[in-house]
Amino acid sequence: EMMLSESQERMLMVLKPEKEAEAEAIFRKWGLDFAVVGETNPSKRFVVKRGGVVMADLPIKELGDEAPVYDRPHVRTPKPAVLDPASVEPETSIPHALERLIGTPDLCSKRWVWEQYDHIIMGNTVQRPGGDAGVVRVLDGPKALAMTTDVTPRYCEADPFEGGKQAVAEAWRNLTAVGATPLAVTDNLNFGNPEKPEIMGQLVDCIAGIGEACRALDFPVVSGNVSLYNETNGRGIQPTPTIGGVGVLDDFLKSATVAFKAADEVILLLGETTGWIGQSLWLRDVCGREEGAPPPVDLAVEKRNGDLVRALIKDGAVTAVHDVSDGGLLVAVAEMAMAGGLGAHLDAAAPGAIPAHAFWFGEDQARYVVTVPAAGAATVEARARAAGVPVQTLGTTGGHALAISGERAIQLHALTERFEHWLPAYMAGGTV
Repeated sequence: EMMLSESQERMLMVLKPEKEAEAEAIFRKWGLDFAVVGETNPSKRFVVKRGGVVMADLPIKELGDEAPVYDRPHVRTPKPAVLDPASVEPETSIPHALERLIGTPDLCSKRWVWEQYDHIIMGNTVQRPGGDAGVVRVLDGPKALAMTTDVTPRYCEADPFEGGKQAVAEAWRNLTAVGATPLAVTDNLNFGNPEKPEIMGQLVDCIAGIGEACRALDFPVVSGNVSLYNETNGRGIQPTPTIGGVGVLDDFLKSATVAFKAADEVILLLGETTGWIGQSLWLRDVCGREEGAPPPVDLAVEKRNGDLVRALIKDGAVTAVHDVSDGGLLVAVAEMAMAGGLGAHLDAAAPGAIPAHAFWFGEDQARYVVTVPAAGAATVEARARAAGVPVQTLGTTGGHALAISGERAIQLHALTERFEHWLPAYMAGGTV
């Protein structure tokens, strides 16, 4: 039982011998139960003794690097065709589409959930729920930990490999957006019945995508768990390889938040927009279509763009930061406006031949929206260009509405009401 029990809230630590007394003092200070259970040696054997009697003696390699690997029959998910944004005729105006999206289960405020538990954590919470990542101060110093969980199941269902990559990339992006250096990942793999070849294929490719992204972003998986056979009436859940990411800030006072801070600041988009609407929320929830390939994830571009954003935050060059993900660019701007209680005037034009709906609601990856004081905008743009990061001016902050050039203005208070309404109404059993 001692060796095989899966009881929770335990951690195994390997210490240098000279650090044992220091570690013991820390454990006793915080009232932690602990025990010295063994030591490393060069034998390359895993030996377990009890009362001097050998209970197990196994070769290390066979337990780890050379352990048997499942090779169940599996069928790869066919790659879906790329959806041309020009082939999708918008059924409603851009303001109306935003109003519909912001009140959906995917994008609505989750305040009803997080207000039900202690999210202040003894007063050490630096960033409360609702932003890109939670930030909690580490006692007795300026450091802080940032934490996030991310996955987009509809991407994973359409293309498990790209979906696995995207889950890691978005976790990395969310940590970056608060100014944290991403450190490590824990994965929570949720799938249907792996005895079905198509489900096993999802599992194989999602894991391959996760692995590729973690290697490219230097974002190692240090733990995880797996939940399989998740079905209802024989139908499996969407593949959901949730990624929990953790990062560190050297100084919590230099973290960034999503909220607009002041009027007349310049709103910039960092990263390239191609108008990718395949598998987007706009396509599903506004147009009623679920098709196309999900947005591809260029991991080198993710790293380049994210490294720039962290440097801008560290230097105090930006006042607000938000990554662009579900719902696309306009949803990201709306979330920043609602968080800050401050509107925006948006006069950006879609580059090239990209349709307006694809520009505002496409879910291209590796993008961030930042705000900058007017006097510093030129400097930030120059730094972006020097780093090879595409940059575009979207507009300025100010007022009490989201005003898109050529479109009906959306009053911020009405948008916020839709944003906050859906989940409480649903939980109360009312009409949503």
